[in-house]
Amino acid sequence: MRFKVEKNSLVIAIQTVGNVITSKSALPILSNILIECQANSLKLTATDLDIGITCVIPVDTQEPGSITIPAKRFSDIIKEFPADVINVATKKNNQITIDSTMCQFKIMGLAKEEFPKLPEFKDKKAVKIEQAVLKQVLSLTSFAVSFDETRYVLNGILFKISKGVLVLVSTDGKRLAIAERKLPLEQDVEISMIVPIKTIQELNRNLKDEGELSLVVSSNQVLFDLGDVGVVSRLIEGEFPDYKQVVPPASENKMKVGRSQFLLAIKRAALLATQDYQAVKLEVFKNKLVISKSTPDVGEFHEELPVEYQGRELVIGFNPVYLMDVVKILNDETVSLELVDAEKPGVIRISGYVYIVLPMRLN
Repeated sequence: MRFKVEKNSLVIAIQTVGNVITSKSALPILSNILIECQANSLKLTATDLDIGITCVIPVDTQEPGSITIPAKRFSDIIKEFPADVINVATKKNNQITIDSTMCQFKIMGLAKEEFPKLPEFKDKKAVKIEQAVLKQVLSLTSFAVSFDETRYVLNGILFKISKGVLVLVSTDGKRLAIAERKLPLEQDVEISMIVPIKTIQELNRNLKDEGELSLVVSSNQVLFDLGDVGVVSRLIEGEFPDYKQVVPPASENKMKVGRSQFLLAIKRAALLATQDYQAVKLEVFKNKLVISKSTPDVGEFHEELPVEYQGRELVIGFNPVYLMDVVKILNDETVSLELVDAEKPGVIRISGYVYIVLPMRLN
């Protein structure tokens, strides 16, 4: 194998696939990147056996071939390499030379045969989705995923496609996020799967604001083909909770507040939160909201905001993080929060999106 490549594009490609590599793997080969050189393209692949990422970049191919290279060492060498164009070649015994006119490295790789094969998705139907659409619904849901490994079905996002509608759902048991978007699908596709949070994080890194992706699903694997980048993942097996039962009917008891004012006030209140005293108090009056926080041995906070509110006065406590997570990603200048009473969840409901957050007992 022998090829010539631009340093910058190789650095980006190594970073793209390298995110899934873990240094703690019991299999040494999983610390390597598989590089496969074909006609004027180089394909890099990395995997941790649960998720695999591929990235294709243009190169000047002199001789096709393949080998695996230790990811960290390869990345460090390419980042520090003094030339803008790099020559890479393999010798006998899996030796790799990385050179330019002034500088040369020789490092040892491992044969391609030892590298795990990623699953193939031949003869499977692909669903086309706008990357910007998926990026948006992931931002509206991914923050509410649970990291409690005892509830493994909640360690990912439920993807559903039915009757031309894409629905993403996430919950950690204390909050629930549901985002819906209509898809321009020609065929009637039915999909229901739970995609792990690590896969979601890789998608968030690689999705663009333009172009399409192809979604291909097999019995327990999924492929997100973004063009130059492919993300392959195992799916979480199990039954996702029936989220529809949790969604309360729309309430007329709405508090409307300026989004940025609300976010900053909650942030200030959260400065006094501790592990034992997390809840921030919201006192809602006609056209006035009082946000306060009192933490023993720490201090007190109090701030008033103008709001639109015609319902009965109430006092309710929330985990400030659960409010900040959603408010900071919304685009509207005004946040509309449905409040029924101190024991019932707060609900933010906008077109194609519902966010439900349970209240906290005030100490």
